Amino acid sequence: MTKLISPKKSLLNKIIVLLVCAVISLGFIYTVSAQSTVVNASASTSQPQVGSTLTVTLSISNVQNLAGIDTNLQWNPSVLTLTNSVLNLGDSHTNGVLHGTNLNYDSNNLNSGDIYVQETKVSGSYGLLAQSIGASNQGFTGSGTIATLTFNVVSTGSAGLSLQTDLADHPSAGQHANNINHQDTASSVTAVASGSSSTPTPTSSSSPAPSPTVPEFPIITVITILIIIATATIVASTKILKNKEKMSIKTPTKF
Repeated sequence: MTKLISPKKSLLNKIIVLLVCAVISLGFIYTVSAQSTVVNASASTSQPQVGSTLTVTLSISNVQNLAGIDTNLQWNPSVLTLTNSVLNLGDSHTNGVLHGTNLNYDSNNLNSGDIYVQETKVSGSYGLLAQSIGASNQGFTGSGTIATLTFNVVSTGSAGLSLQTDLADHPSAGQHANNINHQDTASSVTAVASGSSSTPTPTSSSSPAPSPTVPEFPIITVITILIIIATATIVASTKILKNKEKMSIKTPTKF
């Protein structure tokens, strides 16, 4: 004889399945968001003194199949003056970005294996266009440093660092490149008078982590709450079912 499942027990099973699915889904969303691509402009200090130098490192983290970078860093030219830029592109750099063996600034004489580079330096703005050339240059996957910029701090005030970047992947043969979704971030920098105490910007050997998708209510908190609710629901429902089963056994069935 087939054993029938009571409606209450069937409802309990559905609740458990839904809660478990919700927890798994949120965990998956958190994992994906935590591994999203980030392009970051990180300053060596958040409060440089007038007369000192400031280093800003352009880096990228958690990117896949990268073949092209078009980035632009802007700042307050009355506070900072760009003095030097050092690129970290190609296979010759241990922590470099993009695959290629030669930096080529001549767009009319590009060869397979080159990285085409174009730098634009004007007051308050630095632009960098870099692209792997040829099918032999595979897309870059991972994290690394794009370039390091050096500034003179010429006056007090907000540096106003602002970063805008476009990323392109390495297309398959006969296909067009696609944009890579990512997040741009930049350090907050305020120059102070000479002799003032400055606060170093925290540094880390790892690439910068993206901001939480929902900062006002972290996803970890949501998952924790759901687990607690799921556990409480299962325990309470199990006790209710057991009590009802005991009562049904003690109470004579009326015909």
